[in-house]
Amino acid sequence: MKYTTLPHTDIKVSKICLGTMTWGNQNTQNEGFAQMDLALDKGVNFFDVAELYPVPASAETYAETERIIGNWFNKTGNRDKVVLATKIAGPGDYTAHIRTTGFSKDALHEAVDNSLKRLQTDYIDLYQLHWPERQTNTFGVRDYTHNPDDKWEDNFNEILHNLDEIVKSGKIRQVGLSNEKAWGTMRYLEESKYNNLPRMITIQNAYSLLCRPFEGDLAEVAHREDIGLLAYSPMAFGVLSGKYIKGTAADNARLKLFPRFARYSGEQATEATKRYLKIAEDNSMTLAQMSLAFVNNRPFVTSNIIGATNLSQLEENIDSITISLSENVMKAINEVHAEIPNPAP
Repeated sequence: MKYTTLPHTDIKVSKICLGTMTWGNQNTQNEGFAQMDLALDKGVNFFDVAELYPVPASAETYAETERIIGNWFNKTGNRDKVVLATKIAGPGDYTAHIRTTGFSKDALHEAVDNSLKRLQTDYIDLYQLHWPERQTNTFGVRDYTHNPDDKWEDNFNEILHNLDEIVKSGKIRQVGLSNEKAWGTMRYLEESKYNNLPRMITIQNAYSLLCRPFEGDLAEVAHREDIGLLAYSPMAFGVLSGKYIKGTAADNARLKLFPRFARYSGEQATEATKRYLKIAEDNSMTLAQMSLAFVNNRPFVTSNIIGATNLSQLEENIDSITISLSENVMKAINEVHAEIPNPAP
């Protein structure tokens, strides 16, 4: 395994992070336990979860993934071996069953306290805001369109003050963002810099061969401000395994169970995937190996959040850390990207 540190800290994390959003829905607790056992055995010390998980989110399964992780900590005593990240759900129709108060002071304290109970721990290493409260282009929307009727008011300073209270209480160590944009990221960093408030050290956004918008303004922010990308969906819901193109997807594959998750399955995304599959096979790799190696080696990526529904997938995904892509492979990848840029933003 390769390791790095969370920016501005001495917290060492594996370059591969274990994603957990299938546990409690697609995966049972025992399967989640087995994945954590295998990941830790292979050197993965960084786990990411959210109060929202498992996905698809529902009131019936709310926070089940955190409970599974907490039960594993209780069973194994491995809390001190894991750098643990979780998230508070942002406001929206998708999370109305959780709360409707966004990142208010009461919401933050409630969410942290409840996550700690479910996770059976006294502290969270990295606490993330799952997406912006304001209306902006997230979740597959390519371009920003301003809504003059958005009633959101600038509250970056207030949120950071409330997070500061929780950091000082010892319940969380560091803070980060998720699904944030360049403007919002800079506003948080600006408030931290000038008001001696907690600093956002990471940003967890979608990033893969099919989804590279991060390389725009956010890549420059990441480099110049030293805020690390925690890349999620590097396999594009399994599309970048090639199994849907080849017709080898199992009946319990994500897109067979939940066909509404079509972000990575459009016509252009499918064509790009076919071309990436040929590049991988021409260079004696699986598409999964090439897709993950691409993300692992990007200079702005702090950790690559991989997920799997079985142990063989998980092992292959973790082993991608040993693969480096040649200049010729990168050239071929970028030629496809130039012709079909960001087909699944």
